[in-house]
Amino acid sequence: MPGEEVFIGSIDQGTTSTRFIIYDRSAKPIASHQLEFTQFYPQAGWVEHDPNEILESVRVCISKAIDKATAEGHNVHGGLKAIGLTNQRETTVVWSKSTGRPLYNAVVWMDIRTSPICRKLEQELPGGRTHFVDTCGLPISTYFSALKLLWLLENVDAVKEAVKSGDALFGTIDTWLIWNLTGGVGNGLHVTDISNASRTMLMNLKTLDWDKPTLDALGIPSGILPKIISNSEIIGNITEGWPITGIPIAGCLGDQHAAMLGQACRKGEAKSTYGTGAFILLNTGEETIKSNHGLLSTLAYKLGPKAPTNYALEGSIAIAGAAVQWLRDSLGIISSASEIEELASKVDSTGGVYFVPAFNGLFAPWWRDDARGVCIGITRFTNKSHIARAVLESMCFQVKDVLDSMHKDAGDTGETKNEKGEFLLRVDGGATVNNLLMQIQADLLGNPVVRPADIETTALGAAYAAGLAVGIWTEDEIFSAGEKMKKATTFQPVLEEGLRKKKVESWCKAVSRTFDLADLSL
Repeated sequence: MPGEEVFIGSIDQGTTSTRFIIYDRSAKPIASHQLEFTQFYPQAGWVEHDPNEILESVRVCISKAIDKATAEGHNVHGGLKAIGLTNQRETTVVWSKSTGRPLYNAVVWMDIRTSPICRKLEQELPGGRTHFVDTCGLPISTYFSALKLLWLLENVDAVKEAVKSGDALFGTIDTWLIWNLTGGVGNGLHVTDISNASRTMLMNLKTLDWDKPTLDALGIPSGILPKIISNSEIIGNITEGWPITGIPIAGCLGDQHAAMLGQACRKGEAKSTYGTGAFILLNTGEETIKSNHGLLSTLAYKLGPKAPTNYALEGSIAIAGAAVQWLRDSLGIISSASEIEELASKVDSTGGVYFVPAFNGLFAPWWRDDARGVCIGITRFTNKSHIARAVLESMCFQVKDVLDSMHKDAGDTGETKNEKGEFLLRVDGGATVNNLLMQIQADLLGNPVVRPADIETTALGAAYAAGLAVGIWTEDEIFSAGEKMKKATTFQPVLEEGLRKKKVESWCKAVSRTFDLADLSL
């Protein structure tokens, strides 16, 4: 009977678009809607979003997805049990408690306007770039929310005044959405989940709370910060004025942590999500591993207020799918992202071309915000197919750089291998539909790459967290890997080892050419 159906909704708020997906009891998606929103580039290296446009995109996606499900005969309004939320991490918003209006555009995770603040802190603090690593697991970098908040405090008068008067609220996009979904002005809940909090640079990885010495060192007032909660618990109900009301928000995770849960990554298992950027996380269980090879120590997930905390090693790559968008939107080499596979397949190699997409510097494991993009090895023989293939290879080389660092940091005991002694990389995200990309990835790693039947594991992870909190699923059901692996596609490496090593050496040479280019005269 339709009235007996059970559904979980998932808000997936990414860097370029928002989606709302409705899952049934078997975790099968029955309806969804996706909407792109505007990217603003006020200056070179600056990236902003309109927080109100993101809010409206959530409203539209929920409404349209429910309409689609209803049109197919599903009683979503009667069967929807909870909503999960996952979001682009580190993107920073400050808004007015009394009016609900943003005091500036959202400063996006890949924005590098905070470079001067980073250099200043590195010089002033005794620990330099790694001053806060022992506390939060993160180096001083343009990537993290605390630095973006410092820029807003220093450069936006409306933010300064609101903080002074006690009217300012800070949050990442999860916080902004939950505050509005649960009532906004007067009633909105000011919270963030543990995974998003771990990416601000302000949370202590051991206490799982805001770190007072860090706040004091940076001059950030604690009163503007949200309360930190777990990834799976009933947070609050959606209020009047939204397409659904009275439904509990019961799960919240940053997008990469949600993908880990969607991929059912237990201790020793890793996943790579290919989106605007690429993000590789290795679950290290209930212990933090300090990286000596350019990675971040961070949270994996905490599935309930009293549940054990799983930690992770992470390598973040700023530009992955965004390089394909650049080929499409800025160069016009392709007219849609899906065309790159066919174009790149017209050649069997890059013809010696290497492309390093350091558009906004390089993240893990290099951490060079002075890097800029290069395309080298070009000859008269080079055509657009070689360039397209080099762009795909750049995504895979960057993932390999991160995984090589993970292998060094975690060691053999920190990684789970199959009966053949192989380390499997689970992959997800929109770009993984590209079979050539996945084969290149397996070839450059020298290890199998496993793509699940449902590649949208970020949204699925948020749904799992919400469903777990309201009793729709158990942890055993979520982590039962057997059935999921049967439906997965595995890409086996076929590249000869000698050629692999030679290509990696050439890639490293290309990366070294990107350094110290930020001050090139325009």
